[in-house]
Amino acid sequence: MIQSRQGIVQSQWVERSRLRPWPVLFIAGIVLAITACEYIFTYQDVAYGIVIALALAMAIYLILSIFHFDQGITDCGESLALIPLYILFTASLPWFFISQEYLLPAVYSCVIGLSLWHVYQKNLSLKEIFGFSKEKLLKYSLLGLAIGIPLGIGEYLVLRPAPAFPSFEVKYLLRDAVYMFGFVGIGEELLFRGLIQRDLMDAFGLKWGLLGTAFLFAVMHLTWRSIPELGFVFGAGLILGILYYKTKSLVMPVVAHGVINVILVSVLPYILG
Repeated sequence: MIQSRQGIVQSQWVERSRLRPWPVLFIAGIVLAITACEYIFTYQDVAYGIVIALALAMAIYLILSIFHFDQGITDCGESLALIPLYILFTASLPWFFISQEYLLPAVYSCVIGLSLWHVYQKNLSLKEIFGFSKEKLLKYSLLGLAIGIPLGIGEYLVLRPAPAFPSFEVKYLLRDAVYMFGFVGIGEELLFRGLIQRDLMDAFGLKWGLLGTAFLFAVMHLTWRSIPELGFVFGAGLILGILYYKTKSLVMPVVAHGVINVILVSVLPYILG
């Protein structure tokens, strides 16, 4: 019954969007603006990127306050606004006073904080978003591990990052595992799959929800300055999105995401580097 009701709501929103192109153009415009912002931030000028991110976030909230869109479009706009806010917070705060060792968890604490603020403001259910289940925790974790290993190997072959330290040490592996699972994995999966993908799927259906989220996920990896990496991240984003859609839980995507990153930066550079 729940799935059928969701399907009815989705079809109604999609039908309305087709009849009225402005809501679709609004969301498409946000996606294009985010892409331009991240491109300018990465390849042109960091300061301009920050200014554009600020202007974009303000423009989204201004438009949503003036025009009355369907609830699905409004939800999409508000969740997408988290990306320019994420760029703004992580790029403009004075991170120089934090030790490099703690920079990653500090940055992703902002991402998690922004996402949880959105959850609170929208009165959403964290239990529903995370889909946590004790009965399926082990199963989803093992499946996430199995999916993450080949993806991690694939991303390493694309990027070939240099080792961060002269030699492999267990203490750094454990530290990176905590960072990648507890901060990067949770932060990015909560933002992209738990919030943005859910809203895009509700408003535009499964196909466009998955494609749109995977595209934005790839855009936010422009900082690697690698075209092959963009293609890889887009494909990985689709896989993580499907996992979330199929399981209705963030456990498998978070575990897979964490495994990918640990293999990429903490394991293979010391074996194959």
